[in-house]
Amino acid sequence: MPALSDKTELRKRMRAQRLRLARSLPDAAARAADALPEDLLPRFSVVGGYHAMGTELDPAPVMRRFAAAGARLALPVAKDATSPLTFRLWVEGQAQVPDAFGIPAPAPGAADALPDLVIAPLLAFDRRGHRLGQGAGHYDRSIASLRAAKPVFVLGLGYAGQEVEELPDEPHDERLDAILTETGYIPVDKEI
Repeated sequence: MPALSDKTELRKRMRAQRLRLARSLPDAAARAADALPEDLLPRFSVVGGYHAMGTELDPAPVMRRFAAAGARLALPVAKDATSPLTFRLWVEGQAQVPDAFGIPAPAPGAADALPDLVIAPLLAFDRRGHRLGQGAGHYDRSIASLRAAKPVFVLGLGYAGQEVEELPDEPHDERLDAILTETGYIPVDKEI
């Protein structure tokens, strides 16, 4: 697919593409988890995932693999429309409450966390590590905030069919370190 400069049109096209992929690949999340390299698992002590919304690829199987290797899990919490997401520790099965956008998140009593790996949902990605999100900038702000505090590895999670040749990028866009799909693990060469 050729590069498009209009992110609004690209988002529309990629939402339709993701819907098609979600319908045709019901086992994609489990396949992606199976494709996660073994040597990556022990490198991270706190893994920030997300609660899949709509047709986003469910990170639960990937998060379970990290947890089985000893990582603590965290989920994002939106406080408002412009602040970076924060992360709170979470254990699978633990009750969640809606955040500012109504997305299930750990309750306010859960401990805050600074993940050293963040699993990021996406609408599209390219091999340079650029990610197209929903357009509100939540993940870019959040990743920039986390990276200002410490090194953070960002793993984009999506369907292989969400890859595009080249995404338009802006100065505020935070690049991925790798992408994981149902067909494999793609490390990003940030020199390109």
